[in-house]
Parts: sequence; C-alpha cells; structure tokens
Amino acid sequence: MRLAWEVARFLHRHGFEVHTLHRGEQAARAASSADVVVLDWMLPGLDGLSVCRAIRADHPLPILMLTAREGDASEVHALEEGADDYLSKPVRPAVLLARIRALLRRASSPSRAGTAEAPLRVGALEMHPRRREAHHKGVALMLTDAEYTLLHLLATQAGTVVSRDALCMALSGRSYDGLDRSVDQYISRLRRKLGDSGRAPRVLKTVRGEGYLLAGTVKR
Repeated sequence: MRLAWEVARFLHRHGFEVHTLHRGEQAARAASSADVVVLDWMLPGLDGLSVCRAIRADHPLPILMLTAREGDASEVHALEEGADDYLSKPVRPAVLLARIRALLRRASSPSRAGTAEAPLRVGALEMHPRRREAHHKGVALMLTDAEYTLLHLLATQAGTVVSRDALCMALSGRSYDGLDRSVDQYISRLRRKLGDSGRAPRVLKTVRGEGYLLAGTVKR
C-alpha cells in the first residue's frame, strides 16, 4: 500500500489523475475507465497476472507491470500475459513516469488514431489504423496495444527488414540495449496469433543479426 500511495502522490504532482485500488478484483473491474494501468504483480485477491489477463481479454489499453521478482522469466511471463511494459521494484519514480508517458504517447500517436481511411493490406493481413484493428484471413486478431504497434510498423515496411532497435524505439522510446528480449516475446505472440510457425516462420521472419521482416508487399 505504501508503494501505491507514493506512486500516486508522485504522479499527481506531474499532472496525472490517479485512482488507487488495493485488491486485484477491484482493478479488473475498474480498468475500462483508465487510459493506462500500472499493475503490481503481488496483490490481495486476484494476483497481478490474473488481473492482467482479465483486463487484456476485454481492453487494449496499455498495462505496465511492477514486480519485486527478478530474472528474465518473470519479465517474459508478464509480457506473455499481455503486459505492454515491465519494471522491477524498487521503482525509480522518474523512470516510471517516463515509461507511462511513452505508453500514452504510443496510445495517442497519429499512427494509432490513423491518418488514412483506407486499410493497410499485406497478403492475408488487413489493418485499419483509425480503428486500430487487424484481421488475418478475415478473422479479427485480438492484439494488445504493443502487439498492434509492432505489427503495424512491420506492415508499413513489409518486405523490408526492420531493426530490433527501431522496434524497441517504437514500443518503449528506448534504444535496444543488447539485453531486452521484449521484442522477441511480442514477435512470438504475434506468430501464434497469425498462425505462423515458430520454427520455420513464413509470415514474420527473423533476419539474424538484423531484425524482423513481415513477408509480402503493401497494398492499400
């Protein structure tokens, strides 16, 4: 509770309207009215990962997970459950603020709102930037905010390798540090949702040492 109170006070000072909830089931119910969710892994009632799953099932809003757990496995687990970003405790307030602002910028960017009415088509993939929706082979894809951002960037440059650094910048506003595996996790999740093979992908291809490529050409 003390961490939640300190974070809320800090964000209030920087112009945010903050609603603090201390039980997981409360957070899951209240998420629909939020612009971004900062979610602690360890919560009374429903734990943070369960809350993340519940929110993600109904809402595409950005989710940032906080946890005292250490190691890549925890980060991977959080991202696989639908989190858009991840911070380990103890949290540095300035870093938390920067991450929240990056998530909100991405959520409200022109690419999210969409400046073009026409859908973006690459092979069997069709994306509608204004509505921030995607379909593959006519079936709607349930994508998180981060997944949509990543897929849209790859689609706009279909047939061209997009560097890991460019993908990291689009997702978090940070350059690739040589260690961050979040892009790999998002690609893995997108492959599953596109029905692509993880061992021999034909849609989302890995170009070793360079980045990732969405096979096909752009058709508007």
